[in-house]
Amino acid sequence: MLAKCYSGAVNGVDARTVEIEVCSTLGTSQFAIVGLPDQAVKEAKDRIPTALKNQGLASSKEYDVMVNLAPADVKKEGPIYDLPIAVGLLKATRRIRCECLAEFAFVGELALSGEIRRVRGILPIVMEMARIGRRAVVVPLENADEASVVRGIDVIPAGTLQEVVQYLEGERRIEPRRTDLADLVKNDRDAGDDFSDVKGQECAKKAIEVAVAGGHNILMVGTPGSGKTMLARRIPSILPPLTVDEALEISRIHSVAGVEKGGGRFVTKRPFRAPHHTVSSIGLLGGGSHPSPGEVSLAHRGVLFLDEFAEFPRAALEVLRQPLEDGHVGVSRAAAAYDFPSKFMLVAAMNPCPCGYYGDDTHSCRCSTRSIIKYQSRVSGPLLDRIDIQIEVPPVEARRLPLMKPGEPSSGIRERVVAARAIQAERYKGLDGVRTNAEVSSHDLAEACKFTPRDVEELVRTIERLNLSARAYDKVLRVARTLADLAGSPSVREQDVHGALAYRRMDGEENSFWV
Repeated sequence: MLAKCYSGAVNGVDARTVEIEVCSTLGTSQFAIVGLPDQAVKEAKDRIPTALKNQGLASSKEYDVMVNLAPADVKKEGPIYDLPIAVGLLKATRRIRCECLAEFAFVGELALSGEIRRVRGILPIVMEMARIGRRAVVVPLENADEASVVRGIDVIPAGTLQEVVQYLEGERRIEPRRTDLADLVKNDRDAGDDFSDVKGQECAKKAIEVAVAGGHNILMVGTPGSGKTMLARRIPSILPPLTVDEALEISRIHSVAGVEKGGGRFVTKRPFRAPHHTVSSIGLLGGGSHPSPGEVSLAHRGVLFLDEFAEFPRAALEVLRQPLEDGHVGVSRAAAAYDFPSKFMLVAAMNPCPCGYYGDDTHSCRCSTRSIIKYQSRVSGPLLDRIDIQIEVPPVEARRLPLMKPGEPSSGIRERVVAARAIQAERYKGLDGVRTNAEVSSHDLAEACKFTPRDVEELVRTIERLNLSARAYDKVLRVARTLADLAGSPSVREQDVHGALAYRRMDGEENSFWV
């Protein structure tokens, strides 16, 4: 007898429909799986009979079983097909009578006991099943909350194979799991550390406010203990709230990444990723033998914080150049190509030299000029060129700390950030995928800035004096546009341009930490 049901195959952060066909005939218990399965899928022929036996669902007769996973030219990876194959086998051998099996989709790994284990990539698969019009999808109990945000399909949570059989036979009622995505995002208000804890560093805090308001990349250079990491760790408290579409977009990436990468859950606030400086290029960019998202994609629509920036391997830093420019990562393999979104705000912090005290008035630097140049050159010019804001964070004298008042709370800064982001959202509403000044193209940026010829001439002269690149010219305009948005100005003013240039001062002026 032939039985048919549906599942999905994850490709990048999307999913493709997989049709599971199971055909059984009386024979000698042979079990074959075709349709480009990987080793984990092939091993289902050993897991499924044992799970059926331990759930009391084994047949007294012997059958030859042929399983076809279509389309045959799509690679099938992982144990997610255990459950649909098992259900199809039960139907093909007449141990369940469900006449509408093809209206269902199934996703789940089977333990030998018959329990259904969680899988990764559940969210894009359920979204694909809703798109093709399946009536319901049966998912592992641990994946139910994550899958239940998808509208247009019933999400049926199940803990064991026996529960699935009883549900299909009408012997057990399982209420579909539903979660209101908008409520989840709206009610998650845990902001963590607050900027009111930061005393002093007003210039650095203003630069961070500008960076967050426009989605700009920022580099902080300063001596040990100057507060770079403390400032960066408080950035989540001023990030604007997620929209429902952004939450779904980010959650798909984390669902595909799985729990081993800190994902595998629904995301209700903007990501803040802070990998250690020993991370590899693949860890940052993504890929591997079974391509999965890297840190740049897990930080999508959020923040990627790289502390001790110059300590990262040079090769790992250089792979950041393409995602910083394009907003996505392409991973190519012989069998397929994968695309992972990576529109993130880069926040980097580093010391000016190996000992950390080059340029400090209170500590003597022990490094030679050669070692300082070698240390700073770990961050290449092309990578620095992609960082919109580059600031120095001077140390705060310890004796002054008790006399200083608490800083402005994050709530006040966040209000200004949200207002500036709202202005940008309205300005770019006709541009697909553009939400901030940092993402807008050069052509649309020129329209947004509305400079007079005199303004352009003066800006070009300044750019030439500082020996900045054409890319840096665009970066300056983007930051200037953000400064104008924060001030509520419809056009970019002269002070906005000067302010944006001040945030690039380490590129071309003397008396900075750069040798």
